[in-house]
Amino acid sequence: MGSKKVKLAWDDLMISDQEREAVTEYLSFLSKGKTERESWQIIESWAQREGFIPLDKLEGFQPGQRVRLAVRGKAGILAISGQRPLSEGFRLIATHIDAPRLDIKQHPLYEEEGLAFLKTHYYGGIKKYQWMALPLSLHGVVFLRNGQKVEIIIGEDEEDPVFTISDLLPHLAKDQYNKKLSEAVSGEGLNLLLGHNPSLGEGEERVKSAILVILRDKYGIEEEDFVSAELEVVPAGKARYSGLDKSLIIGYGQDDRICSFAAWKAVAEIQQPEWTTLVLFADKEEIGSDSNTGMKARYLENFIAELITLQSGKYDGLLVRRSLARAKALSADVTGGYDPNYAEVMDKRNSAFLGRGLVISKYTGSKGKYDTSDANAEFVAEVRRIFDDAKICWQTAELGKVDQGGGGTIAQYMAIYGMEVLDCGVGILSMHAPWEIASIADLVMMIRGYQAFLKYSG
Repeated sequence: MGSKKVKLAWDDLMISDQEREAVTEYLSFLSKGKTERESWQIIESWAQREGFIPLDKLEGFQPGQRVRLAVRGKAGILAISGQRPLSEGFRLIATHIDAPRLDIKQHPLYEEEGLAFLKTHYYGGIKKYQWMALPLSLHGVVFLRNGQKVEIIIGEDEEDPVFTISDLLPHLAKDQYNKKLSEAVSGEGLNLLLGHNPSLGEGEERVKSAILVILRDKYGIEEEDFVSAELEVVPAGKARYSGLDKSLIIGYGQDDRICSFAAWKAVAEIQQPEWTTLVLFADKEEIGSDSNTGMKARYLENFIAELITLQSGKYDGLLVRRSLARAKALSADVTGGYDPNYAEVMDKRNSAFLGRGLVISKYTGSKGKYDTSDANAEFVAEVRRIFDDAKICWQTAELGKVDQGGGGTIAQYMAIYGMEVLDCGVGILSMHAPWEIASIADLVMMIRGYQAFLKYSG
């Protein structure tokens, strides 16, 4: 019979009014949730509205009950109790809400020849040259010496100033043109231009002094407070429709907030699941899932332990391990979409194409499948049946040609528990660029596919 017949997700899609509202809501989510803190804050507010109770307020875990866990304001888990005991396993969709960006250093502020700058350290896999000569905004939190939290968003309101990183003019770029693309801009050269107007009087670093006065007067921040700050430089501006037919979405951080949004929309529709249903929003995926908010931290395991204790009335480590090992999960992350402009790095027979729906990837990783979770064929077959029965348009893909590069997801950190896990997301263009591109048809199919997976009773 040959390979699976190619079908466009647009064919017979019939987007409902509710799904059109979801697309609009997604644009707002992308525009407002530009950091992992902001993304989780939005998701948690939605969860609270839909009756998800904080874990520490829960007195039991009965079928249909909704619970949420916030992980240090940067990650979290939502769960709905199923008809079956949690010890028999659960259904999980795991995403991440961090994105490539520039982080402000701990001692960032300096002045050079009448210009004030902030030093940055890039976060995640970026092409450094893509961050030059763009309007940028500053988001994050600063904790003062007395413990007070100051939230910062500068560059998103139309009345706000924006920031930028200056680029070298082509007239003087002879030597730069001869460098490798990866070396044309250095990491230490990504310095955010902060100001130019000096304070009155005489002395050194008058521009820096004037900037410090603004920080002190407007935000109560002293220079030493940068030490206890988490400030992120991200592209300024809202996510928007793209294409003359408005069939695409362009926005910052769609890796992986498009999957995070779809996972939320899926779980919000669940009422009385057969299996306990979880959706997880992780931090730090872009830098290896380390730290106590990354997937390598054991908050999923601890969460399951607490729920089983609430369900059975006592802690039982064996039941916790059984529950994790019997779980079935989708690692919800994007993959590189096939771009005809760069066809030479893609295996066309095994690529993700925009507008062809959900993408399942049996494995990711690089070279000889290093740093991946290679899903079992039995579980891939089960997910196929779920999507086919629900009339979900789906495709399979790898991330580019063998030995061309590669990348990983959080699937491997779920697989260590013994659970079945399969990578499942959508393809996007310009992945990890300041502005990424996704298909509206694929977003709608992803929401439907995630709902079908969570509702499946087999």
